[in-house]
Amino acid sequence: MRRAGLVVAEGLARMSEAVRPGITTLDLDRIGREVLTAGGATSSFLGYGGFPAVTCISTGSEVVHGIPGGRVLEEGELCSIDFGAVVDGWHGDAAVTVPVGECSAEVLELNRVTRESLWAALRTVRVGGRLSDIGAAVERTVRPHGYGLLDDYTGHGIGRAMHEPPHVPNQAPDGPGKGMALDVGIVLAVEPMATLGGPETSVLADDWTVVTDDGRQAAHWEHTVAVTPDGPWVLTALDGGASEL
Repeated sequence: MRRAGLVVAEGLARMSEAVRPGITTLDLDRIGREVLTAGGATSSFLGYGGFPAVTCISTGSEVVHGIPGGRVLEEGELCSIDFGAVVDGWHGDAAVTVPVGECSAEVLELNRVTRESLWAALRTVRVGGRLSDIGAAVERTVRPHGYGLLDDYTGHGIGRAMHEPPHVPNQAPDGPGKGMALDVGIVLAVEPMATLGGPETSVLADDWTVVTDDGRQAAHWEHTVAVTPDGPWVLTALDGGASEL
C-alpha cells in the first residue's frame, strides 16, 4: 500500500504543479495516466461503477466526483484533484485542492482550514483511538469558521478494494471516543470536505459530480493512513506525514 501511496503522491504533485487558468480537467487527467504507467500501477477509479477517468477533478462549487473533460480551469476557483492507484492489488487514495491563479482571501482560508482539518484528523489515527475521534477532530477545526460539512459523503476503509468498511464520517455527533477501536494494521482514507456556505448538495445529471446547492465553493483533502505501533503512517504522503504529524 505504501508503494501505491507513493504513486498517488507523485501524481498529485505533478497535477498540482500543472494547475493554472486555461488548462482543462482532461489535461490534468492525462498527467495522472502518465504517472500510473510510469509507476507500474493501475487506476483505482477508471471503470469503478463505470467512471471514465483516472482522476476525479472538481472545480468551484463542485465538491467531489467531477468527471475530467473539456472544462477549462478559471482564475479564482479551487480545483480538487482526487487520485487513486493500485499496485499488486493494493490501493492508495488521496486528494488535494489547489487554487487556480489568484483566489480571494475567503477562498484561500477555506482551503487552508480544510487541509488543517485533515491533518488534525490524521493525528488521531493511532492505537487506543476510536473511529469518532477522526470526525471530532475535523469538526473542531472546521466548525468555528462557520463552514459547511457534508453529511452524506465520508472517508472509508481501504486495502484490497478502494472502498472497504468502515465509513469514516467527518462529524462526530456523540463526540470522540466512540465507535470502532483503531488497532495496528487498520488503514483508512480520511477525507474532509468543507464548503463556504451550507452543507446541502446535489448530484448533476452525469450521476457523479456533487455540487453545492448554494453555488458556493468547496474544498476537499484526503490521505490514506495506516495505524502502526509508532503512530499514524500517511501512506500517500511522500514523507509518510512526518512534516505535518
